[in-house]
Amino acid sequence: MRTTLDIGDDVLEATKKIARDERTTTGKVITNIVRQFLKGSPAKKTAQKYIFKNGVPVLPPREGPLITNEHINRIREEEGI
Repeated sequence: MRTTLDIGDDVLEATKKIARDERTTTGKVITNIVRQFLKGSPAKKTAQKYIFKNGVPVLPPREGPLITNEHINRIREEEGI
């Protein structure tokens, strides 16, 4: 199917390079990327693990001691910052 899309310049350039490297068309490259995403490729699954807040991914909690402002201030004092 033929259609018109508004694609970012950086994305278009990257897909054109992939198409040249793979000796195929840009349209086929974009179609394959979207298909992989819709099927639940590893990239999509990784992206879904994060919760986004104000457009920024929130990192999952880590194990180990909680770093507080007191810890940071103590290190600053020790470093003379």
